[in-house]
Amino acid sequence: MLHFLEQDLTSCNTLGLRSSARAVLRYRRQDQLPALSEQLAAGRERVFVLGGGSNVVLAPSLDCLVVKVESRGVRLLSRSDGELVVEAEAGEVWHDFVRRCVDEGWNGLENLALIPGTVGAAPVQNIGAYGVELDQRLHSLSAWDLHAGRMVDMDAKACGFSYRNSVFKEAEAGRWLIVKVRFRLSEAGAWRPVLNYPDLQRHAQLQEAGRAVTARRIFDAVCEIRRSKLPDPAVLGNAGSFFKNPIVSADVYASLKSAHPQLVAYPQEDGRYKVAAGWLIDQAGWKGRRLGAAGVHDRQALVLVNHGGANAEDIMRLADAIRVDIAERFGVDLEQEPVQVS
Repeated sequence: MLHFLEQDLTSCNTLGLRSSARAVLRYRRQDQLPALSEQLAAGRERVFVLGGGSNVVLAPSLDCLVVKVESRGVRLLSRSDGELVVEAEAGEVWHDFVRRCVDEGWNGLENLALIPGTVGAAPVQNIGAYGVELDQRLHSLSAWDLHAGRMVDMDAKACGFSYRNSVFKEAEAGRWLIVKVRFRLSEAGAWRPVLNYPDLQRHAQLQEAGRAVTARRIFDAVCEIRRSKLPDPAVLGNAGSFFKNPIVSADVYASLKSAHPQLVAYPQEDGRYKVAAGWLIDQAGWKGRRLGAAGVHDRQALVLVNHGGANAEDIMRLADAIRVDIAERFGVDLEQEPVQVS
């Protein structure tokens, strides 16, 4: 028999929103899973799986069962010709896992340093940063089907990855609890650095003549860049980038570029363009503005922050105002990254 307890979740989300759930289960071991599925089948509970709370907007009171993922463990599964498969439990802190990989010489995740959250949450969001997307490094994962009560192994195709999305986030939300994630990484001799992102190309530490670029140096550079741009959630509540960078057709891009010559956008392989949402929000004058306790960060317009005492309604009121303004000014619709939970 599993025991579900009411719990204050204010400290379990990086926005620091006041929130509590009537029932919380702390998941730490696989032997909890069959009993969880049995109880869900009996009570028809709605489930929300919570990792590090870095990509959620939690309502003040959650009318669902929250499964807080807290499992731990990292293992090297295989090594062949410089190629590695590394497995991590879903509850591992993402940044700590990336640092462990760099320390061990397991290269490939260094561009994803300092992203808040857990390993299990990373595929849900299909996280990405500085030229690397998680789906490019994923080998496979194991997820518990809460409905069917069985473990399923899934490759990248089965995860249905797209830009900051997956089957776990929308199409089949509430069905899966990601248990373990496996990554395809490389030792130094088989590894190739990814340095095509402008901030990395400009970073002094990576441009020093005569010094080889290593995964450690990229890791350190990414950490430095992120700390210079993004607030620490422990100091100022935030969920990282709140809006996705919209992807528009070549015709829409040409029209925007004609009207706004300084527009920041990046060509995609399919001929479309990814427009920098932060640039749009900054140009509209939102950087540093506040609506009550919710505000836009004064150094990064993509980041909405909690100045203290904000709730989900405050954050969404600000987000909605920004969306309406950007649509009116630029004819571009912004989509939020964090998941709303009630």
